[in-house]
Amino acid sequence: MKFFTRKLVKPGDLNANNSLFGGQLLKWIDEEAGIYSMTKLGSHRVVTKFMSEINFVSSASQADVIEIGLQFISVGRTSITFRCEVRNLFTKKTIISIERIVFVNVDENLTSKPHGKSLKDIEQGAIF
Repeated sequence: MKFFTRKLVKPGDLNANNSLFGGQLLKWIDEEAGIYSMTKLGSHRVVTKFMSEINFVSSASQADVIEIGLQFISVGRTSITFRCEVRNLFTKKTIISIERIVFVNVDENLTSKPHGKSLKDIEQGAIF
């Protein structure tokens, strides 16, 4: 698992219980996974297709620094799949895990479109 992004949990990121709001965390994950998909596929036109069960393992509090980790799993004709783990930077305690996040390459009409990348392309030619 490679951890690329770090986020500081600020007051605006908290829920009514003063812990990190799950919706904010999912927004950060979706954004990071989308950017990672773009770098792997060499395309700025990707959309979130699917997220598997989301397992909230522990919480984060104000001033915690979290890091978002993504691991490439597979590539399809139009799609790419990752696994995600978010953890506390200092304690390394897992906050959330998602076994599968799938992104699909699309055209200007948001219709799925083959990305033309092979497994070898994904593993060797990407920015990350």
